[in-house]
Amino acid sequence: LGVGTVVLSGTFWIFNFLGIGTQTEVARASGKGDTRHTRQISGLALLLGAVFGILLIAVVWPLAGPISRLMGGEGPVLEMAEIYIRIRILAAPAVLVSVAAFGSLRGDQDMRTPLYIAVGVNVLNLLLDPILIFGWGPVPALGIAGAALASSSSQVGGAVWGMAVVLRRSGMPRRLRLADVLALLRVGGDLFVRTGALTLFLIVATREATRAGAVAGAAHQAIRQVWTFTALFLDAFAVTGQSLVGFFLGARDHPEARRVAGVVCLWSLGTGVFLGGAMLLGTDLTIRILVPPAAVAVFRPAWTVAAFSQPLNALTFGTDGIHWGAGDFRYLRNAVVVATVSAGVPILLLDEGQPGALTSIWWLTVLWVSIRALFGLGRIWPGWGRAPLRPLTKARRR
Repeated sequence: LGVGTVVLSGTFWIFNFLGIGTQTEVARASGKGDTRHTRQISGLALLLGAVFGILLIAVVWPLAGPISRLMGGEGPVLEMAEIYIRIRILAAPAVLVSVAAFGSLRGDQDMRTPLYIAVGVNVLNLLLDPILIFGWGPVPALGIAGAALASSSSQVGGAVWGMAVVLRRSGMPRRLRLADVLALLRVGGDLFVRTGALTLFLIVATREATRAGAVAGAAHQAIRQVWTFTALFLDAFAVTGQSLVGFFLGARDHPEARRVAGVVCLWSLGTGVFLGGAMLLGTDLTIRILVPPAAVAVFRPAWTVAAFSQPLNALTFGTDGIHWGAGDFRYLRNAVVVATVSAGVPILLLDEGQPGALTSIWWLTVLWVSIRALFGLGRIWPGWGRAPLRPLTKARRR
């Protein structure tokens, strides 16, 4: 499950430009009052989500085995990861359509509908999991295949819901313009490289932890699951900041966009401090719930490092959202590539057999996060390079 989840979340994450690019374009159009452009971009994003999802099925299905093997899976782990990936990838069109729908809704300043859909999807997943994994009545116990089927079925339901809301609100575009397609794909190119670099780092870290042994792999998976969960709190400020910055820049209110950036960073930093403290206080509870007894000694020091990194991680999320809203995609791409090379290469050079290998992996993750946070803050204050949110001079005001 750990191997399959990392591979699939990483694969889907590469296509998050469908949500991010759509959200920025819709937010700016909303600031300008341009409903036609909102309809065009939303319809285009939904269509591209379905097309890219079908292409993913064609590519990933035959490669499920080699990918699982590349991630360090062997024996039963390899076999189950392959089953899990193949069933989950069938829902790729639904996942990517949902990403596009969420981007459209959030760009229109609607944060509640994506919340309702996400809660509905997860509740359905929770209901289906015990039935399909362990069996119930006439339903046989499907094990790992049941877990994959529960997730895929829930995602299809969420996609139908999200697409229906977007089309009812914005309507279908009468035609798709090539200029809009190219604009979204240009954004997609920068975000594809950025997200690919992010995904590559996380996959490399997971791979090295798995190669360090089953104990280290289990401990790493426990930390990564909590890390992913806390990211949902931090992502809330990134998503909100993106929509508001895009809206105010579309309305040509540059001072208000900068004020949003300051508020987002303060809330992100405060939340990061809170989450780091909660992780430290909840160490024993996390061990009881997620960590096998044999992995506890390896888990504790790496967990502590991950907890203390949360404030920096929070600033990374917050500034990413601000720059997405400003349309500064190329800058973020370059920042992530620099961070991934700087921290990813040392991970590859680690000796997995040495004591404390997992802790070293998480220290290098802190380095990765720190570089990204530095680039994110520097682009706003003082405003490195051609920063869209740099304070306006008299000439720029004119």
